[in-house]
Amino acid sequence: MTNRRSRFLLAGLGAAVLCLAGVSGAIATATPAEQEVMAVTQAACDAFRLRDLAALDRLLAPEFTLVGPAGDVQPRSQAIDEVKAGDPQYEVFRNHDMVAHVYGDAATVQGITSIKGRSGDQGFEVDVRFTDTLVRVNGQWRLVVSHATRIPKKP
Repeated sequence: MTNRRSRFLLAGLGAAVLCLAGVSGAIATATPAEQEVMAVTQAACDAFRLRDLAALDRLLAPEFTLVGPAGDVQPRSQAIDEVKAGDPQYEVFRNHDMVAHVYGDAATVQGITSIKGRSGDQGFEVDVRFTDTLVRVNGQWRLVVSHATRIPKKP
């Protein structure tokens, strides 16, 4: 995998920042509005894992950008192109340890995403700490920015 591809792969892993289950503890103590935005980030993770283009179109704002661990900025179009190409493929894409804050029609969600999958012939498994920013437009929450920082593996 090329260095550029690795950076975008890790950026994509944060997307979106966004998966399977593992959110029950955070949801149990969250307000209904906070639960809703955490569910949106979960839905985005599921959409990336399942390659659900219709869901991504609904969940990612037109101006969506993903800032990866190396500081690379990936626009929405590139994230969707990767899904269309089927690379990377995700086996696990799970958010956990999330905290959400809602400010009217804007919200943030922070947490950890655990990801496992393949890009080309290379497997990967990584944890990233993410911050997602969402806005509510016409009553629907959409992701506008996702930022991911790789968490170093403990020895």
